[in-house]
Amino acid sequence: MPGWPPTISSGAVGQNGSGSINNILSVAKFGVIISNVKMGIDNRGGGNPGVIKKAQTTQLRVGMFVHDFNCGWLENPFFAKQLLLKSEKEIEKIISVGIHELYIDTSKGLDIANAPTEAEVKKEIRTEMAKIDDHKAEVITVPMKEELKEAQKCKTEAKKLITNIMQDVRMGKQVELESVDNAVENMMDSIFRNQGALTSLSRLKSKDEYTFMHSVNVCVLMISFCKSSDVDKATIRKIGSGALLHDIGKMQVPQEVLNKPAKLTDEEFEQMRSHVVQSKLILSKTDGISQEAIEVAGQHHERYDGSGYPDKLKGAEISHFGQMASIVDVYDAITSDRVYHKGLDSTDALKKIFEWSKFHFDPVLVQLFIKTVGIYPVGTLVRLESGLLGVVCEPGKESMLKPVVRAIYDSKRERFLSAPKDLDLAASGNADRILGSESPSKWNIKPFDFIEIL
Repeated sequence: MPGWPPTISSGAVGQNGSGSINNILSVAKFGVIISNVKMGIDNRGGGNPGVIKKAQTTQLRVGMFVHDFNCGWLENPFFAKQLLLKSEKEIEKIISVGIHELYIDTSKGLDIANAPTEAEVKKEIRTEMAKIDDHKAEVITVPMKEELKEAQKCKTEAKKLITNIMQDVRMGKQVELESVDNAVENMMDSIFRNQGALTSLSRLKSKDEYTFMHSVNVCVLMISFCKSSDVDKATIRKIGSGALLHDIGKMQVPQEVLNKPAKLTDEEFEQMRSHVVQSKLILSKTDGISQEAIEVAGQHHERYDGSGYPDKLKGAEISHFGQMASIVDVYDAITSDRVYHKGLDSTDALKKIFEWSKFHFDPVLVQLFIKTVGIYPVGTLVRLESGLLGVVCEPGKESMLKPVVRAIYDSKRERFLSAPKDLDLAASGNADRILGSESPSKWNIKPFDFIEIL
């Protein structure tokens, strides 16, 4: 932990202004405008100030401004984060890749009169997620602080292993399963001693090593997910091996495509997606690999509504562990910093996955995954009702909503506390509670600097 109190630049990061209204009429034909009026779509650009609203993709019209495609980057057909819709073909392309709902900016494009605002959607998601809190206390045999040393060792060894394996596969060599099984066994041992230690370390990652650390993190989260689901250890070993190797097919994708920081062409997009088929082929030729492991690798991009790839499997056509892997893969991907986007805070990522469970994931499995990692995972910056800001340093023993929080900052007085203060929100006599998560960048705070995670 740094010297106390820390010195940081002051002030919250201000939000971007809504911007001026684009010249909608210049990109929409007169006939489209008349049609929009009949359908309850406001042609005036939403007025001032603009409002972010959630729209069904079947409601999209030329002249609307997409603020957020509401999907992962490999599901985004334009690679761009935002887009002014200028043609029906663009709308058809959005629908064709399985995006059902997205967000529009009414200050920059046409409005939909009765569409819910982003704020209303977020409020509903918070309410619904709070209802799933029937947290089962984890059996901890080793304290977090003690287990972190072993967990760090497991993480380092696994990263080194998967890096070497991927390099070997790129050179045409086969995967040696024995070393993979040993790494998975070590991670399982750590997670069964104290699940929070290794899962907390999985949140410490660099965009420069994404391909390798993503494989390790998906393995860690899948083992934890299976443990929470009471899967037997023999099966967890198989699932862990498949999770660690789930992206092995990326080594068959040209490196210039894999690491491209700019928009992919349609051909490059398909090359990137081909890694799933390649992973399945490589593992199918690996001696001793289980069918469960192959399913994890071959189905982690399938979606519950059939909009995924490569086989567009739907519902029960996707294996149970394939469905679990799809949730875990997306969670780690959207919480990771990449060249082309900033990763989401863990709590915001869970809210997104909960929102997407309406179409893309089994809602029951999503709820179980949320219970596995916790609504406020270790390392989350939270605001308490008292006005204090703190970092979650231990999962709640009784409830996901009542973890141990290390209070570090008084938002009312706008200053750091004279010393950090640990608050067990489940303790008798405690009157404080979490109001929600806070953006670390807004407060210019690095949460992991304030907990003894390393």
